[in-house]
Amino acid sequence: MKRILIIGASGFIGNSLYRELNSYFDTYGTYCTDNMFFEKNQKFFQYDMESEDISILLDNLKPTMIIAALRGNFNSQLDAHQRMIRWIQKKPCRLLFISSANVFDSFSNYPSYEYDKTLSDSVFGRFKIKIENALMRLPANKYVIARVPMIFGATTPRIQEIKTLHDLEAPIEVFPNVIINVTSILKLTQQIHYIINRNKKGIFHLGSTDLIYHLDLIKEICDTLQLENPIFKQVYDSNNDRYLAVLPKEKKLPKNLQITTQQVIDSVIV
Repeated sequence: MKRILIIGASGFIGNSLYRELNSYFDTYGTYCTDNMFFEKNQKFFQYDMESEDISILLDNLKPTMIIAALRGNFNSQLDAHQRMIRWIQKKPCRLLFISSANVFDSFSNYPSYEYDKTLSDSVFGRFKIKIENALMRLPANKYVIARVPMIFGATTPRIQEIKTLHDLEAPIEVFPNVIINVTSILKLTQQIHYIINRNKKGIFHLGSTDLIYHLDLIKEICDTLQLENPIFKQVYDSNNDRYLAVLPKEKKLPKNLQITTQQVIDSVIV
């Protein structure tokens, strides 16, 4: 049985992956700050990337698959990922890195596909690119890069923020000329489960198969949530339409693991 270690399993994505994978694989996770729930779970280990070397935990646990879903200080994250990469080079282990559509945020005229050149104007995007580039120096069978767009779903932080802003009668930021694709947390965890189970390798774009304007998406989500008279703050970061979307071309998943924008919108209701 595969032994999986999720680095950052106390975060939203990491914990969702733990719940999806735990019944099928020998799955473990890390958490950072004191938390009685995780402390009582013998499959969770406390790990602070600011002060600890992840290699020690890896040596003790000997995972066959590492899922990197860390959040926090970028320099500390880079150091932790470099240590993970050095470790898997010498061990029978692979690393799945949760990346982002932001590795393409310098490009604006078209959606991005798996093997397009990455280029970013944002600190976040450039950080993700550094880790991607380090992974791509490894043999192809040692890594998976999962590029993920905005994530929605009934319990996701984005939906909770929209509800909170609406309750406070505060404006919700929307980008009227940004064309995106999206995903749901449930579909994302299923996709990653499939990738691990089938020993897939390389780069995957895990977004909806169709595109939508960000403004239209948030309006439709508000309608679905039955939020009355939401206030929108329209933010124009350029004069023209621009794309921030990751579409699959060469590595399409089976039909049952694909998702449409409408299905993502429907997922915001429990």
